Amino acid sequence: MTSPRRSVTLLGLAAASVVVLAGCAATPAAGGDAGDGRISVVASTNVYGQIASEVGGDLVEVTSIVTNESQDPHSFEPSARDQLSVSKADLIIENGGGYDAFVDGLIESSGTDAAVVTAVEYSHDWPENEGHDDAAHADDEAAATDSADEHAEDDHDHGDHAHVEGFNEHVWYDPHTVAHVAEAIAEELGGLSPDDAETFAANAAAFAAEVEGLEASLADIEAEHAGEQVFVTEPVPVYLVTAAGLENATPEAFSEAVEEGQDVAPATLLESLGLVRDGGVSVVITNTQTGGAETQEIVGEAEGLGIPVIAFSETLPEGETYISWMQANIEALSTALQA
Repeated sequence: MTSPRRSVTLLGLAAASVVVLAGCAATPAAGGDAGDGRISVVASTNVYGQIASEVGGDLVEVTSIVTNESQDPHSFEPSARDQLSVSKADLIIENGGGYDAFVDGLIESSGTDAAVVTAVEYSHDWPENEGHDDAAHADDEAAATDSADEHAEDDHDHGDHAHVEGFNEHVWYDPHTVAHVAEAIAEELGGLSPDDAETFAANAAAFAAEVEGLEASLADIEAEHAGEQVFVTEPVPVYLVTAAGLENATPEAFSEAVEEGQDVAPATLLESLGLVRDGGVSVVITNTQTGGAETQEIVGEAEGLGIPVIAFSETLPEGETYISWMQANIEALSTALQA
């Protein structure tokens, strides 16, 4: 993140149906109005836009608002063009948890009654979520597919999406959560176009199968490196680290300060440098979109000691899909741990 700063259940469906390929661009010209019979989807970032494209294929037109590393969703100021996109959207996808609060403002100001998928609500760690019963969830998915034409509009409350203290809102780094988000997108799209509900469900099932591949790669890391410590300069990749069975050794005060764009307290910096020097840290992970003098001190110390340093980003790199991006991150983590 830039300053100031501010995680798989497979569908209970066989993917025997022909999967519609994600032929639409994740970032077409803004406007949100497909005008050609396609469902108009607006996503807060290109991460969710790409996932929507995987699920919707040629049947949707996706507009992603935040698309590059120079834009920080925490402090992003949308344009009139963005508001127009939201006002014409059939489906809106946001991260929530205070990460992309600008979306809530656009929803309120535009007066749209579009369906909204909020990703944090599908995280097991979300404070308002009592947890998913995965088996029941799969049964619900099958039932929803059988009765997609009974879709009802939800009353979405967008008034309380501020940053939640103690909650890591970067849930797209949790493949398990993302699989649930894809299911939710398929449900909403199926409600908007019941004739295509089976196609959306099949696409989401195929996507979930690929997410299962990510989880298998993470399990491989856990089998070999469970319990090893990593230092994460701020919270973006923590869900992925945890899913790999690794321990985040970073003092919370350090990562919080970096996330908020604040100076790290001298005592916290000394504690953090000591952790790196003590030899217990196997890898240091930074965020390509944030940093500062304290982060550079940690990186310099790690490099001087021969500890691998890798960097993860928040937005989807150009030319990547969610799956290829996360797989590359997992491979980078695995390689670093083996160094």
